[in-house]
Parts: sequence; structure tokens; C-alpha cells
Amino acid sequence: MKIIALGLLPILGGCVMAVGNTTTEGAPVAIERETITYETSPCFGTCPVYSVTIQPDGSGVFEGRRFTAVTGTRVFRATPAQYRAFAAKIRPYRPAQGDRLLQPGQPGCENAPTDMPSVDIRWNEISGASQRLSYYFGCGAADDGRTGAALRGAVKELPITSFIAAN
Repeated sequence: MKIIALGLLPILGGCVMAVGNTTTEGAPVAIERETITYETSPCFGTCPVYSVTIQPDGSGVFEGRRFTAVTGTRVFRATPAQYRAFAAKIRPYRPAQGDRLLQPGQPGCENAPTDMPSVDIRWNEISGASQRLSYYFGCGAADDGRTGAALRGAVKELPITSFIAAN
């Protein structure tokens, strides 16, 4: 009987669920559920421009475009805990469905300063559903910059800071 139980361990290992991650119905969601892409845009100046895509298992791809320590594509590995920490930091800003645009001229961003960078975050689920947040960092006046600070700081949860920081 012990041999049968031990033989089932690898099969059952694929059933691991993310703690604290639930759907709107309250059912647990497998950690293999979605891919997150975090992409920055240029500003008038030397703002780092890059894209990072990460899977729940921690496999990721960084692409440095401008004003980053690394230019080009780099593959990296994060732990599932780092993925979950990153996902948790951006979760409060995730739209319930579809796209949410916080850009100049949109509600909540009427009088934004110009030449600031943006971040575009996309959550792509295995089911094909996706959500997107496009946030212009000049829109921070409504909440004293808390949203921008949280979104900017989220990538620090991933092992890519040495790719971003230009010396």
C-alpha cells in the first residue's frame, strides 16, 4: 500500500493550488493559470524601456529596449513565491474584465503632466481570457502617486533588477 501511495505523489504534485488566490466564486485556482506581461514605455528622458513576461512556474523572459543595463532578450528563473509576490503587488490594479486605461484625457487623469512613462500590464489566462491595465505615471495626482509607486515597485519582487538598472 505504501508503494502505491508513493507512486501517486508525482501525479498529485501537479494539483498544487496557489494559497490565497481565488476566483470570484471562491474556488481555488491552480498556480498554472496565467502569464503576466509588464511592459514600460519611453518618456522624455532616460526612463528604462523594457518588457518582462513571467509564468507562474517562475520561467520568464526579459527584453531590454532602451536605457536598461541589459539590452536584448534574457531568460530568467524566479521562484513560484517571487511570481506570487509580484502578482499580489499588481493584483489590486487588475481590471475585473477587459481593459482599464489610465491615460491623459481619461477619467481620473484629466490634467496630467506630459513626457512621463507608462506601464502596460497584461494578464493572459490559459482559458484565453485576458485583462489589461495601461497606466500613465503622470496620472498619480488622484491618489498621491500610490498607484504608480506600487506598479513601479512590483518588478522588484522579480530577479531582474540587475537587468533594469543602468549604471
